[in-house]
Formats: sequence, C-alpha cells, structure tokens
Amino acid sequence: MNIKEEIKKIILKALEKMEITNIDVVLEIPNDKKNGDYATSVAMQLSSLMKKNSIAIANEIKDLIETSEYIDKIEIAGPGFLNFYINKKILLNLIPEVLEQKEDYGRSKIGNGQKINVEFASVNPTGVIHLGHARGSAYGDNICRILSFAGYDVTREYYINDGGNQIDNLGKSIQERYFGLCGLEENMPEDGYYGKEIVEIAKNIYEKEKGACLDKPTSYFKDIGLNVMLNQIKEDLLNFRVRFDVWTSEKKIREAGRIEEALEILTSLGKTYTKENAIWLKSSDYGDEKDRVLVKSDNEYAYITPDIAYHLDKFDRGYDMLIDVFGADHHGYVPRLKAAIEALGYEKEKLEVKIIQMVRLLRGGEEVKMSKRTGNVVSVNDLVEEVGIDAARYFFAMRNIDSQMDFDIELAIKKAQDNPVYYVSYAHARICSLLKNKELKKVDQFRTIDSEYAYDILSKISEFKNVVEASALKRLPHLITNYVYDLANALHIYYNNEQILTDDDEYTNERLLLVKAVKIVINNALNLIGVKAPEEM
Repeated sequence: MNIKEEIKKIILKALEKMEITNIDVVLEIPNDKKNGDYATSVAMQLSSLMKKNSIAIANEIKDLIETSEYIDKIEIAGPGFLNFYINKKILLNLIPEVLEQKEDYGRSKIGNGQKINVEFASVNPTGVIHLGHARGSAYGDNICRILSFAGYDVTREYYINDGGNQIDNLGKSIQERYFGLCGLEENMPEDGYYGKEIVEIAKNIYEKEKGACLDKPTSYFKDIGLNVMLNQIKEDLLNFRVRFDVWTSEKKIREAGRIEEALEILTSLGKTYTKENAIWLKSSDYGDEKDRVLVKSDNEYAYITPDIAYHLDKFDRGYDMLIDVFGADHHGYVPRLKAAIEALGYEKEKLEVKIIQMVRLLRGGEEVKMSKRTGNVVSVNDLVEEVGIDAARYFFAMRNIDSQMDFDIELAIKKAQDNPVYYVSYAHARICSLLKNKELKKVDQFRTIDSEYAYDILSKISEFKNVVEASALKRLPHLITNYVYDLANALHIYYNNEQILTDDDEYTNERLLLVKAVKIVINNALNLIGVKAPEEM
C-alpha cells in the first residue's frame, strides 16, 4: 500500500477529465494535522495556465475526484490548497502488509535495474583511514544500500591509487626506516610518510630479514608496504560495515594501456592540442575555467590523465551512471573531470560527483586532534572504539554531506533522549521487550485499534517507501535518519499514552502486531545506513 501514490493517481485522473496532462502533482505532508494528511498546490500551479482563479480550479478538481477508500474528506484552504484527509481505517491494512513483507517492506523498483557504479573511500594506501575518510566511506556505503533497496543495480568500487608518486614515496619511506633500524642514516623523501604504521612495516621486515634487505630495490619495500596497507584498509572498512564489489588498481589501468587509449580517443575527436611541448585538453569548451594539461613537457602524465582513463574503463564496463564520492579538497577538480567525460563523448550528467565536507571531532566542546594510535590523525578505529560502530554510522548519516560536520563524542555515547541514535535504539529495544516470549496470532481484520497515536504510527509507516525513493533519487541518506527518528518518536508517544499489555487477548495481540510492524520498519531503515538496533538496553 502506498497511500501517497494512490492519492496522486486519483488527482491525475481528475486532471485528465479536465484535459490536463503532463503536470507534476506534488503532495506534501502538512506541518499542522488540521490541514490534512496530504496537501497539494496543483490548483495554484494551473491558475496562470488556465487563466482562472486557483480556488475555482481547486473546487473543479475536488468535484471530479471519484470516491475512494483511501480518502475520508477533501477540503480547500487558503489560496487553493487541496487538503486530503485519509481514511484512517485503511491504514490498519499496513500491519499485515509489513509483517508479511518483513525485510522487503519499503523496497522500491524506481531504479528499474539501472546500472550504477559508486566509487567511494578510495583512500591512498599510504596511511590509515581517518575521520574524513570514515565520513565518505559511510556516505558511499549508505548510498549503495539505499540505491539497491530502491531497485538499482549497484556496483561498489574502490580505486586503488597504486600507480603514482605517492606509492614510490611509500616504498622509499619504509626503506629509509628500515635503513635506520639497520644502523644506517635515514634520508626520508621530501614527501615521505611518517605514520606509525610505516615504522611498524619497516620493523616487521627487519625482524624477519635483519640486514639481508640492504641491497633490495625500493620496489621491494613498496610492494610489501602496499600489500600491508591495503589489507589494513580492507580490514578497517569491513569492521566499519563497508564492503566493496570491485577493487580497481590504477597500476593495472596503466599497464593495460588505457591511458594511451583515452588520449588516442580524445585526439581523434579533435579534443586535444599541443602547446609548449605539452598535450592539452580543450576542457574550456565544456565548462571548465581553462584548458588542462594531459601530458606534460617531460612526457609525464598530469594528475587528471589516469583518472580520465579510469572513467573510460568504467563506462566501457556498461554502467548507465557513475557516482564518485570525493573529499573536500577535490571540489575544484570536478569541472575538469566532467569536461573530460564530455570530451570523450559521454553526457556529463552520466557522472555525478559528491563532495564530502570535513569533520571535526569534539569532546566537551573542544576539538580532538590527536590519536593514541597514529599520533597525528584520528582513525576510524579510534572513533569506533570511542562511540561504537552504530553511533558512528548513525551520526555520519544524519548530517548532509554539503556542510562541515561537528561530531560530538559526548552526545554520541550519551544515554539520553537528546542522543538520536540512543532514542531510536531505545524504541527498538522497548518493542523487543514487549514482544519477548509472546506468541502472536495472525489477524485479518483489526477491530480494537482506533487511536490517534496508533494512526500516527501507521501514517508514518506508510511514508517509508516514499522516503526511500526520495533518498535514492536525491542521494540523501539523512532523509532515512530523519524518518526513523520520527517513527521512533511516534512509537514512544504511543507507548506513553496507550496501554499495550492487558488481560484482553484480542486487544493485546493487535497492539503487539502493530509494534512488531514498527520494529520491522525501524530495522529496515537502520539497515540502509549500516546500523544495527539492540534488542535490550
């Protein structure tokens, strides 16, 4: 049952009788219940088109709307709003629907199997996953979960930056630390890596080989370091409930000749030119502020060139849409990448880039900057150790990625109503307590439930699929956290105002079925943001 969609269909049918088609009917949920369960301003939209008073149009639409089991009454308000009051009894049908569909309740086919590649996290394998990476990893994982639930064919991809200078510097850094352990002078590279994990890798090599590796090339240390760091990243991400379907190596993209192929395509299309012994992309023709160098005068590739080849490779794999999740420092990089995609012959809308803004970790209002493990950054493991995976995932999901985030450690671990993850978790645990050791009987027709608190819960449950679809289309996971918080709030209000366990078996059974439906929807919503609700607290 999707009441919102049913009402929209009813309105569209009335508009067809008025010979009005191709109009987007938007239904909103009024802030004040006195204004109905749903409202639309479609009459005001049509006023200029029909050259008629919007109230008169609203009345005409109302008169043409056929009787429906979903609608109790329709009122016209203000300048022409159509306010719909739904038949509350119809909401009771949601309970058996949720209980039957279980983990599939709220699932949508809006994606229609569209193939989407989401590339996210993609931390350079030169250090640990820190706080900013954690936010991007959580966002990417949430989007993949939501898109999949909404009917898209989603591939989760991690791009391993193992083909550039940073990996050479990783190898040199480990090698120099190893030299130091062998009693030789260390000459760390200018752009070297100083994290504790680099020292640990060098120590492990020394403990196994002692001085036997003094004559080994830098590539020996590089390969060991890359393997160790990448395995650690994979482990940390899995512990953070983030998984990937594909791990693509930049090195392999290079070795496969994809960079040369991409350059050849751009050149054959007339999208490049040579100036000052360098090859340039005509990116300014596609909205970039200036043209960009692809191959420098020393024949080295510019930073963007392997990325162009990588995106060409993804399109060649048959994806309808690419979504890249980048850090805040990549904001200026987006126009040139989109320009390159368009120059290759693809619609720039086929590439969608999400920028993750920075995170500040706060304790007692003061920023936390140091980590006991890494010395200079807060790792995802540090965060999880402090607040737990569920609180971390929930807090990252509940803020829009477009703004900087202040992550309040004290709030995240606080056992009180002002902590949203605690508030939602408590609703779930409260239901588990009510259901414990109870045998429920299937009900075809609910006869005892008839309170505004119960109907508020059911009305909220009826919105879940619409929220999932909006979250998928807008790429906004925080719509899910907003929703599940409101559902938990409706449950708490219901619990505080209506007795659930009584001596009346029918009465109690129907209410337990209702709260069991709430439990299912809470779980479904939380699963979309990688959170597990506790059964007791």
